[in-house]
Amino acid sequence: MADAAASPHLQVRPDWLALTQEAVLEPELPIIDAHHHLWDRAGNRYLFEQWMADLSSGHRITETVFVQCRSMYRQEGPQAMQPVGEVEFVNGVAAQSASGLYGPVRACAAIVGFADLMLGADVQAVVEALQQAGNGRLRGIRNTTAWHADPSIRSNPQPPPPGLLAQDRFRTGARLLPRYDLSLDVWAYHTQLDEVLALAQACPDTRFVLDHCGGPLGAGPYAGQREAARREWERGMRAIAALPNVWLKLGGLGMPVGGWDFHRQAAPPDSIQLAQAWRPYIDTCIDLFGPQRCMFESNFPVDKGMFGYVSLWNAFKRLTVDLSASERTALFSGTAREVYRMQEAGR
Repeated sequence: MADAAASPHLQVRPDWLALTQEAVLEPELPIIDAHHHLWDRAGNRYLFEQWMADLSSGHRITETVFVQCRSMYRQEGPQAMQPVGEVEFVNGVAAQSASGLYGPVRACAAIVGFADLMLGADVQAVVEALQQAGNGRLRGIRNTTAWHADPSIRSNPQPPPPGLLAQDRFRTGARLLPRYDLSLDVWAYHTQLDEVLALAQACPDTRFVLDHCGGPLGAGPYAGQREAARREWERGMRAIAALPNVWLKLGGLGMPVGGWDFHRQAAPPDSIQLAQAWRPYIDTCIDLFGPQRCMFESNFPVDKGMFGYVSLWNAFKRLTVDLSASERTALFSGTAREVYRMQEAGR
């Protein structure tokens, strides 16, 4: 297990989270949670039981998308094939949920796994093994790519080397994904958006999903510079939004790198506080990409260190209350269903 002390993620504090309780808004609105993780790490266990507790807290979550996080890797065999163990594990969780014994939600109905794109053309063997392990549920690939030169900007226990998105071998691997009808999730900070733009331009046939609102930073050298950083972020996002092969996940704003410090409050923020803090980012994302290319995500349990599941989705509902029914359907379920090729619930 990863050393909890080395993790950049905030500790989840159930007693603290319980201090803020609010009623679920619009409990009948169908939601696909487009981005979450499962893991068993020292001092931070978030497996099927913990996940189902959040999914059952009142919002109508119909399906979820699991995204790679180095869980349950194989400990034997070639290093390139060790991440296949994660998809094997998550497919088992998905099968457990699909049994119907735990309610109507279909957890991990789509899986985004890890295959090292720096293998270039050789990544094909890994992708094919992941597909077999996923039993029809593999929908995408993600690599660890969020990097910043300042050591205070870190959101991954094992930060990547710089410049991966610009490497020829990485691009070769990315260009192979359409052959398998797989998308490429990209987690990058706003300081890397020019690299994301160049990558998506170089791989026009690849379907990209930009995670966590494009990574607006507010910590380290950006602390106290939120408006200047936001303008820099918006410039990069506007250029990427002009590309037809990039979709966007709305969420991931509960990580310390974003500069919000809700976790320092006496009680967790409610949905009104969250909506007020996030509106400049969520509104801009939807304006630039349009609802048909945006999807909401929880990024749990990473973001659970700052707020609860009920308040999170209530905030998203508050932020979109003035949109049309069709636009909200796209944001809360339709876009994720299309991008990750998910069947209608109940089929």
